[in-house]
Amino acid sequence: MLATIQYNSRKLQIDLSKPLDISIPMRASIKNVNAWYIDEPKIEPVQSDDWIGSVAEGADVNFNNIQFNPHAHGTHTECVGHITEEFHSVNKNLKQFFFLAEVITVAPEQEGEDTVISKKQFQFALGNKKRDAIVIRTIPNMKDKLSKQYSKTNWTYLKEDAVEYLVSKGIKHLLIDLPSVDKEEDGGELKAHKAFWNFNDKLRKDCTITEFIYVPNKVEDGEYILNLQIAPFENDATPSKPVLFKVFNNIKVNF
Repeated sequence: MLATIQYNSRKLQIDLSKPLDISIPMRASIKNVNAWYIDEPKIEPVQSDDWIGSVAEGADVNFNNIQFNPHAHGTHTECVGHITEEFHSVNKNLKQFFFLAEVITVAPEQEGEDTVISKKQFQFALGNKKRDAIVIRTIPNMKDKLSKQYSKTNWTYLKEDAVEYLVSKGIKHLLIDLPSVDKEEDGGELKAHKAFWNFNDKLRKDCTITEFIYVPNKVEDGEYILNLQIAPFENDATPSKPVLFKVFNNIKVNF
């Protein structure tokens, strides 16, 4: 199932039958990926008097309640409402769902007791490329990212000037395989979030941050079409399913 996409003066070809899912599924398990010091998600059948919403328990259907936190329990996409007093919904602010993206792999740099991603790493990875979105895979890239318990681990974070550089490059959608673009405990400064959404000036309301992705090693660095799928929650953040399609043909169009 081939598709040709007109993107500015270029024609990009992708194969819709070969999606690359970079989301982490949510499970009702202590092995579910987790951060921010809360318990695992819960998926449990509704109970009403003697009725239990489970076919295994004699019901006609499975009828489950789900309790989770989008920021703590898996792949999620968030908008500026994550850090503003005024309510902003990611479902209202994200109106386009296909973007030209660059997948990059970075090795975090040691900075004192922390590990960080720096501006120079983005400069090297992006060069003169113009992209709508960036997909960041950190190394080492082990499968334990699918179930890691991140609380109190002081995970890698993005330097403020690194995020400012992405904004200057026109990046509107930032995806990363960590619980947050910011340091786990930073006293509430949230420098990376604020830089990305231009918090102290005109807010970039149509821009998103997606955290807790997992980019398998088989996915090569390079150019992709990103389909950023979200659940329609009226909230600052929502579970999401980002899917990549490799660009395998690039035709220059002269107007």
